[in-house]
Amino acid sequence: MAKSEVRNVLIAMDGSDIAVRAFDWYVKEIYRPHDHVIFVHCPEHRASIQSVMMGDSLTVEAELAAVLAEEATRIKSMVAELGEKLKKAKITGKVKCVYGTPGEVIVQVAEDEKAELIITGTRGLGAIRRTFLGSVSDYVVHHSNVPVLICRH
Repeated sequence: MAKSEVRNVLIAMDGSDIAVRAFDWYVKEIYRPHDHVIFVHCPEHRASIQSVMMGDSLTVEAELAAVLAEEATRIKSMVAELGEKLKKAKITGKVKCVYGTPGEVIVQVAEDEKAELIITGTRGLGAIRRTFLGSVSDYVVHHSNVPVLICRH
């Protein structure tokens, strides 16, 4: 690849400090002026919905609507913040918010956007927790067709 060609770099962003540090590391260590960054955020409603479903069945519908509205506001705010992060770093790119299973979404968006590199953070789960909960970074490493860079905290 010639130095002047665009390189699509996908960075998984979940709002955590680990994800922000992964982006900061990318900017400091491997950013190229012609890079096009695709931030991917994959919201998960599972925990919010489960907490509502444990409540009184008479109020579940109203509570669920309130929780989903709150989540939509939070997601919209996060997408705007990510866009500002790109502007502040003077990096061309875009933010994609895609619902689904995070690992699967990251791999699919990387294919769709013709990413040449995926960057993600890792929570550093222990072997037992990773076995039961799964690991997004582990899934991406094993299913991606492009290089994956995992930034540890």
